[in-house]
Amino acid sequence: MRNLFFFLIALLVSVDLEAQTRGIAFNEIRIKDGNQDNIIEAYEKAMEDVELTGGVVLLQRIWKGAEDGMTHRMVWDWELGTDWFKGLDPNKGEAFWAKMNNSIEEWGASYSGRVLSWKDGDDDNKTHHVWDIKPKNPKQFKIGHDKLVKRFKKEFDGRIVGFGSYDFNGPNGATHWVTVAGKSVEDHMILYDELQKQDDFYLLTSERGEREIVRDVEYEILKLYR
Repeated sequence: MRNLFFFLIALLVSVDLEAQTRGIAFNEIRIKDGNQDNIIEAYEKAMEDVELTGGVVLLQRIWKGAEDGMTHRMVWDWELGTDWFKGLDPNKGEAFWAKMNNSIEEWGASYSGRVLSWKDGDDDNKTHHVWDIKPKNPKQFKIGHDKLVKRFKKEFDGRIVGFGSYDFNGPNGATHWVTVAGKSVEDHMILYDELQKQDDFYLLTSERGEREIVRDVEYEILKLYR
């Protein structure tokens, strides 16, 4: 697993491509009881000298919808084809790995893809509701998604709203994902209530075409580095 971790970092900083599309990679983990703070401390130490250019690294807590006992998710989000991750001290990398190894009960699913649509939001909206889906026509879904986000610009103000693909090992066979950010679960429910009271909301969601919802999951951002 140690070699796999450093292989992933090498993959993320490769410069063989020229593109503006963002890549995103995930690894679910089960942290031992009482070890969350140790993981955060390990992140803080390893990342203090790292320079991120056009990319972000996140640690998330998995709440509703967790599978196989997984408790957290590591996330890398970067611009494909760019040298965005620089300055990781090898000694700190070793220390990071040792602390991770001591604090993680089990490594779970690893999957990756691309960000196809993105509306940025405020950092204080740390609770993400993510739907893993199988749209029948991904191109139609993206067009409908962008139209819906534009129409309800006021309602989505301050919230991240994203759509993207799973290109490798999509969870439970999912091919795409949608994410919406908010301050809490209740804040999300207030948003959905506001949207569903407007007649054209259902029309616009239907214009995305047929899709199967594979699962939906609640994630909380614990740490974000950019």
